Amino acid sequence: MSADFLVDGLVWYIVFLLSTTCHEAAHAWAAKLGGDLTAFHGGQVSLDPVPHVRREPFGMVVFPILSYVMGGWMMGWASAPFDPYWAQRHPRRAAWMAVAGPAANFSLALLAAVLIHIGIWVRVFEHPDETGFMHVVAAVTPGAAAGVATFLSLMFTLNLLLGTFNLLPVPPLDGFGAVGLLLPEDAAAKFQAWGQSMRGFSYLGLLVAWRIFDPLFAPVFSFALKLLYPGVGYS
Repeated sequence: MSADFLVDGLVWYIVFLLSTTCHEAAHAWAAKLGGDLTAFHGGQVSLDPVPHVRREPFGMVVFPILSYVMGGWMMGWASAPFDPYWAQRHPRRAAWMAVAGPAANFSLALLAAVLIHIGIWVRVFEHPDETGFMHVVAAVTPGAAAGVATFLSLMFTLNLLLGTFNLLPVPPLDGFGAVGLLLPEDAAAKFQAWGQSMRGFSYLGLLVAWRIFDPLFAPVFSFALKLLYPGVGYS
């Protein structure tokens, strides 16, 4: 296990912790605005990762580290509690709560894009010869700038991945809950109730989502790179 592997893993974990914390805090904040204080009382309306880790220690600490050490790819999860009876009474508010998580991830990806362009403008960063999950931007010189480039690359790509994946309309992902925004109030309430009854099939839904996501993300990533670097061609 090389030093570079360990350093990359540390950077990846910091970005993972930031991204999942913001995702769940956005869910909790949107629920609070909509009248459900469940996550607020649990401490999840916070950018402090501690209450989120306390709720999901295996998904936010153990599994991400194990998956990286054993497979070179960091995976994990977090969650924010909500009142299912509130969600059934206010399906549109529950749908906005669902959208808030991916919106936080896309906001972080956008922030990373802005910081990348600022770094290129001040000549700390440059366009990479080839792009990858951890290599969206390159440092002009080695050292601290290279570490920041890796951090921003991961911040851009990981949040693009999390936002896109969670918007898939498959239970238990956020995209399934967001469907209520496209329906009339009565139909959204029925859909919300049906979604609650489908929670027992969460693992099956996640399996289906992973199967369809792999070929889906490649064009999304390619399109995002074109927006990030207009006029620069990357295959």
